[in-house]
Amino acid sequence: MKIDPHHQEERYLNWKEKDKNGINGISKENSDLILQYLEDMGKGLNISNVSVKGPRSYSRLNSLRNRLIFFAEKFRELYNLNKITNITEEQLMAFFSNMKKGNITKTNNEPYKSVDTYAKIFKTFWHWYQKISKKQGREIPDISEDLDTRPEKPKWVYLTEEQVKKLCNSAKYEYKVLIMFLLDTGIRAPTEMMNVKVSDLYNNCKEVHIREEISKTFGRRIKLMICSDLLKEYIKTKNLQGDNYLFQIKPATINKYLKRLALTVLGDGISEAGQKYSEISMYDFRHVSCCYWLPRYKSESALKYRFGWKKSDKIHYYSELLGMKDTISEEDLLIDVTKTEIEKRLLKSENDKDVLQDRVNSLEVQMRKILQWADGMVVRVS
Repeated sequence: MKIDPHHQEERYLNWKEKDKNGINGISKENSDLILQYLEDMGKGLNISNVSVKGPRSYSRLNSLRNRLIFFAEKFRELYNLNKITNITEEQLMAFFSNMKKGNITKTNNEPYKSVDTYAKIFKTFWHWYQKISKKQGREIPDISEDLDTRPEKPKWVYLTEEQVKKLCNSAKYEYKVLIMFLLDTGIRAPTEMMNVKVSDLYNNCKEVHIREEISKTFGRRIKLMICSDLLKEYIKTKNLQGDNYLFQIKPATINKYLKRLALTVLGDGISEAGQKYSEISMYDFRHVSCCYWLPRYKSESALKYRFGWKKSDKIHYYSELLGMKDTISEEDLLIDVTKTEIEKRLLKSENDKDVLQDRVNSLEVQMRKILQWADGMVVRVS
């Protein structure tokens, strides 16, 4: 059984049962439309031609549900619309522009983060609406075509190796093991991490298998280069057996502890990636791990395999090249700058060798002739 640390399935099914006769707080038109859309997404029906096919996960369904109810409420408030699909292209563009500028804010007056995610979800919804309308004989223009869906990089907590060591030295035992495991593996936390069992460790805790069924992208078996000995001791101390989960701690508890620890050890300053140390979470260690392994891996494809990435742009997204160094040496410079000159010298050397060999061959021929002449003289004298 796969652990669902955020209880996505439970949350969605409970909501679906509660609001099956209509979503509270929005118009019937919007409620019927959103429920139909979520039903199709849950079954993998009427998916856009440019999107990945198949049923959407409970995590995705919860995200779609929240954003669409948000659109229904905001479009009603700002444009007096009882149906999401009645919005015009001009209204839509103005809406997302104002979200980005901070003119449309949350109830606590804070600006919305990751506006690009909201835009992507609206585009996905609109493409679904176009598809079902076409089946009913109606052609709907794509008013979402010009929405800006470029990702906004959120701030995160960057830690140097020295800072990670400081955290570990001050952390409780089980959290010390957890921090080193997160740094070593770069595993997705909590989703993949919470589902790792003792039986997923191989070769005397020197490798871990992140199974296909627990991964967001693909399964992978990676080497543990930092935390192997710690894990062996941890498993023995905790008396964990093969089918036991490695870390049986609630994600909320872990993040709360990490925040307190970072505040105590590193203070309330801002890290190089823009986020306060006191706001650290398990997710940040995936970023930190990428920064750690990037200069150590010789192959980009091998690095992507370790982190479960299909695209190379994830490497820059997670590392932002923090902690990188210019590693060129005088030896490297010598090779690059004088390569042509060295090649010329080698070629000249080869040519000189050929000339010398020709001379030797010529001398050998002359010697044979002299010897033959000498032998002839001896015979005549005799």
